[in-house]
Amino acid sequence: MNMDNGFFKNIEKKTGVNMKDIFDLANSLQNANFKDEKTVRNVIRRVSQIANKPVSKEMEEQIVKSIINDGKQLDFNTIAKMMNKK
Repeated sequence: MNMDNGFFKNIEKKTGVNMKDIFDLANSLQNANFKDEKTVRNVIRRVSQIANKPVSKEMEEQIVKSIINDGKQLDFNTIAKMMNKK
């Protein structure tokens, strides 16, 4: 993956999100244990930081519950969708 790719530069411009952070996060998700509440919380906080969208305590609880209890697959899209629901 070439980080100087125009496609990624575009996304960075539009979203203000650093693609390197996204790739680092994606790599860390590959081996994460999503049955572990602490891991799930850390991921949510990191995504919130990267996306520059604060996540309320209730929102965090909701996401954690749906991932640990419902066994939802945690990927960037899932988190983004949850964060965009206000």
